[in-house]
Amino acid sequence: MTMKLMKADDMAATTDSIIDETDENLVRIGEMAKKYGVTLRTLRFYEDKGLLNPQREGSTRLYTHREETRLKLILLGRKVGFSLRDVKQMMDLYEPNGSNTKQLRVALDKSEKQLARLNKQRQAIDEAIGELTDAMAIVRSKLAEQRPMPVAAND
Repeated sequence: MTMKLMKADDMAATTDSIIDETDENLVRIGEMAKKYGVTLRTLRFYEDKGLLNPQREGSTRLYTHREETRLKLILLGRKVGFSLRDVKQMMDLYEPNGSNTKQLRVALDKSEKQLARLNKQRQAIDEAIGELTDAMAIVRSKLAEQRPMPVAAND
C-alpha cells in the first residue's frame, strides 16, 4: 500500500503561501466538499471543532487557500491515524512569520509515536491473517477428505 505524502519542503512552501491569500480564490463549501471527497457535514464539523475557519458572506461559507491547505492537513492527519485533537494541536502551533521549530518538533514526536502504533497494528494484522489462513487450510482439508454422501432416492 503506497501513501502519497507531501515532502517536508513542499509542505513548508504550502504553509508559507497561506499568507498570500486573495479574494479571487474563494471556494464555496460544496465545491470544497466535492474536490476533497468529504461531506458538507464533515466541513461544518471541522469548523465547529475550530479546525477550519471559512469566511462568511451571509450564510455562505467561503474557503480561502489557507483553509484548503488546512483541510489537506486534516485529511492527511486522519489518513495516518492522528486524532482531530492532535491535528488541531499541530496546526495551532503554526506561526506564519516564525521558524515553527516547536510545531515541527511536536509533529515529529507525534509522527514517531503514530508510526510505532501503526507498526504494532500491522504486526497484529499479519498474525491474524496467518491464523486465518491456517484455519482455512484445515477446513479445506477436512472438506476434501469427506466423501460425497449419496443422495437418497425418494421411495
